[in-house]
Amino acid sequence: MRVIVRTVSELCITLGALIVLFVVYVLFWTGVKADGAMNDQIDRLQRQWAAATVRQAAAPGSPASPKRPAPYAPGRPFAVMYIPRLGFTWNKPVLEDTAVGTLKKGLGHYKGTARLGQEGNFAVAGHRRTYGDPFKDFPGLRPGDAVVLTDGSTWFTYRIDKGPYKTVPTDVEVIDPVPRKSGYTRPGRYLTLTTCDPEWGHSHRLIVWAHLDSTQPVEAGKPAALRR
Repeated sequence: MRVIVRTVSELCITLGALIVLFVVYVLFWTGVKADGAMNDQIDRLQRQWAAATVRQAAAPGSPASPKRPAPYAPGRPFAVMYIPRLGFTWNKPVLEDTAVGTLKKGLGHYKGTARLGQEGNFAVAGHRRTYGDPFKDFPGLRPGDAVVLTDGSTWFTYRIDKGPYKTVPTDVEVIDPVPRKSGYTRPGRYLTLTTCDPEWGHSHRLIVWAHLDSTQPVEAGKPAALRR
């Protein structure tokens, strides 16, 4: 009997240690890895943008006619998002598609929704918890809050009109070009942000909708929403 009790006790201790290690992995290590991955994505974008600026400055003669923008590459970053309500140091890369691997490196643009700043609905998803907790404070977003993005040449400032709105994962209408429950009644230049709810679950989704309020070239400096 003594051997059985000792064996069970050792198993319980081992199981408890494994649970603690798992919790540490979920709460800490995935966040460390995700923060590093997101910083890498932003660094990659900044290098690309800097190289593009150098090439443009070095090009002789008159400016070339504008080319049709290339499609966003799956799993690759193309913009950086800032949300002052979430903190003036909060900034996250936006990558194309919402695959599991993509969302470990930043926010994901729903494939097939509008391009940044264009007519339609530019829809973006992000984790509420784990992998850097990018949308941990999502419930604190309010109408009137700014969501600012840049693609390296232009600043785009959106203003939240509605949310956070709670719905179920099967409610795919939230990313329609004119989302029915958003209050919008005609085509426009919209933004939808989505994340999971509750905080440590995924039975529901939280949604905010915004409209494009203003744009300005990066040469003009940061938009007013990002100036302290």
